[in-house]
Amino acid sequence: MKPIILSQHAQEHLADRGATLSDVEMAIWEGESIPAKKGRIAFRKNFPFKSHWKGRYYVSKQVMPIVVEEPDRYIVVTVYVFYIGGKP
Repeated sequence: MKPIILSQHAQEHLADRGATLSDVEMAIWEGESIPAKKGRIAFRKNFPFKSHWKGRYYVSKQVMPIVVEEPDRYIVVTVYVFYIGGKP
């Protein structure tokens, strides 16, 4: 497996968006890959969540790292997190 390197931007925003390094790694290794802008790859994986995020309950979260693939490593440019199944 190629090593996964987080950019400074990804490192700074990971916790703010509710993801962990483990979430990112699992999304890359186990998730679905789709083309992204600028020749990058987006990986996405849904995780059970069943908890509160910013005052609202959600059933699951989708973690989507945006990656530049190099021959010997993946560089994570940013990470998006989407919360799904919220209750008012």
